[in-house]
Amino acid sequence: MERLRAYPWVIATLAVGAVGLTLLAAGLDDTSRWIVVAWVVLVAATQAWDMVRSLRAGDVGLDILAVLAISAAVAVGEHWAALVVVIMLTGGEALEDYAERRAKRELTALLDRAPRTAHRVDSSGTVTDIPVEDVAIGDILLVKPAEVVPVDGELVDDTAVLDESSVTGESLPVEHVRGDRIVSGSINGDGVAHIRATALAADSQYQQIVDLVAAAEETRAPMVRLADRYAVPFTIVAVAIALLAWWVSGDPRRLAEVLVVATPCPLLIAAPVTFVAGMSRSAKAGVVVKGGGVLEQLARVRTVALDKTGTLTHGRPHITRVVATDGLTEDDILALAAAAEQYSAHPIAVALVAGARERGTTVQPGTDVTEETAHGVAATVGGRRVAVGKGTWVVQASAPDAIADASRTDAPLAAQSDVTPGAVAVHVAVDGERVGIVELADAVRDESAAVLTALRGVGVERIVMLTGDAEATAQHVAAEVGVDEVRASLLPQEKVAAVASLPERPVLMVGDGVNDAPVLAVADVGVAMGATGATAASESADAVLLVDDLGALVRLVGISRRTVRVALESIWAGIGLSVVLMLVAAFGFLPALAGAAMQEVVDLVAILGALRALTPGRGEPTLASVAHAAEPAQQSIAV
Repeated sequence: MERLRAYPWVIATLAVGAVGLTLLAAGLDDTSRWIVVAWVVLVAATQAWDMVRSLRAGDVGLDILAVLAISAAVAVGEHWAALVVVIMLTGGEALEDYAERRAKRELTALLDRAPRTAHRVDSSGTVTDIPVEDVAIGDILLVKPAEVVPVDGELVDDTAVLDESSVTGESLPVEHVRGDRIVSGSINGDGVAHIRATALAADSQYQQIVDLVAAAEETRAPMVRLADRYAVPFTIVAVAIALLAWWVSGDPRRLAEVLVVATPCPLLIAAPVTFVAGMSRSAKAGVVVKGGGVLEQLARVRTVALDKTGTLTHGRPHITRVVATDGLTEDDILALAAAAEQYSAHPIAVALVAGARERGTTVQPGTDVTEETAHGVAATVGGRRVAVGKGTWVVQASAPDAIADASRTDAPLAAQSDVTPGAVAVHVAVDGERVGIVELADAVRDESAAVLTALRGVGVERIVMLTGDAEATAQHVAAEVGVDEVRASLLPQEKVAAVASLPERPVLMVGDGVNDAPVLAVADVGVAMGATGATAASESADAVLLVDDLGALVRLVGISRRTVRVALESIWAGIGLSVVLMLVAAFGFLPALAGAAMQEVVDLVAILGALRALTPGRGEPTLASVAHAAEPAQQSIAV
């Protein structure tokens, strides 16, 4: 009943119809006719006024056909047919609303689940419920079983199991241990969990997703405007057929009969429902699309440009090889390197320490720590001076008061340590002697090569890598994943210029970092790796991958192409059926009342056709197909 009350024009039209039929049954034909005529004329006048306002705003719509159909039906005495047209127009809004709610069910699920309160635990252990906006960084929050994590944080308890499917797309529960990052929007498992807030609600992952979804819901697809642009030719054809039928037959009723079946609801309904359905499918696949227009652009993409680090690669360096001199083990080298590097915030230092601990290496404390930018770190560990960094620097840094005999240790070490192509070598020296090398590399995503192949399979003609890394590193990655062109050593503004110069349009740009924000904003379609990327990149992009999987990009392009195809099929199906009905009416085989009823069937066909965008099409690429095609072996390239 609440939904019915939201559509007063529908209720009023049905009420007028009921009153008119009652009066007709009572033998009050004239009274019945005048009540129905008065109502349909009022609706026609309202539609005409709305049409005038739309024209003043520069929006050429399809209201003129509805007004003409009602007016013509009344003029020739077909007031019941006019009432059916009014029911179709007013009821079409309700049908469209139902279809859109069905289509965007997945899209709005995130909004409905947005947390409103948080349970803050004070120093005495007292739990207080507060608005999620009042959570401060550092607050300890209690998350009850099956509750949504309100803000980003880190786990305080020893373990916790969370469902992250609505945020990252991970279908299985994820087990976390103390200190792990917990993403807002995750659903806690069966036990109570405690987290320490590391971000405000407005800056947390889930709130950013909610903001993206809210913005996406408010946008209108260019394809909908394209449907509006069908108004002029469709109206001309409909009026021409109606006038021709009247002229040939000499019967003015033919004019009304043709116009009644020419009402434009298929065009008004099919396109918006289809695009909302496509956006809903994208959200379910772990991609937030900021508008139906993005789907239309994605469906026509001819060039894909990608950043390297964090996009084609994981963006996280890891240890790939350790080389030690005689008398020392790999674990010894890692222990020495980690002991010095644990005091540095450099990404390579963080990766080295994390890698050492993952291997179970004990990391001793260090003293007298010094760090020289672009060279390395030195520290005293267990009474020995340890230096970690560039090969030309570590010997001197580990023995500042002595001249080391580098030739005594360099030869055997160099023989063992030809640096892997594309990797970076971190040298370790102790008391003036070089004792080992640790190689680190950034792993190419397992799915990267398969994703690029799949993109070509869905119509992409050219794939370009745009990166700020050195030419040699970029070429190494290109060889692994199979891009068509490499542009390396680019500054952010040079990336912007590079995208602008690409000839095959539209251009899709994929990136993850703050430095990618400008180029994502200027590309025809910008897609951000939002699961691990920077907020600035997500905000400037047109779509955000919420899963840390480049394969979702292929799924997104596939969804876009199916959405546009279904939209066009639904629009043309509605136009085709309407034209057929107009021709049948033009030859006098379709009375106005029956024609109005048949037009309702056309509306239902258009809606059902549009909802096909909720389901995959034949041959549409999936994440599973991309994963199956990916090479199981992990490739490594330069940091």
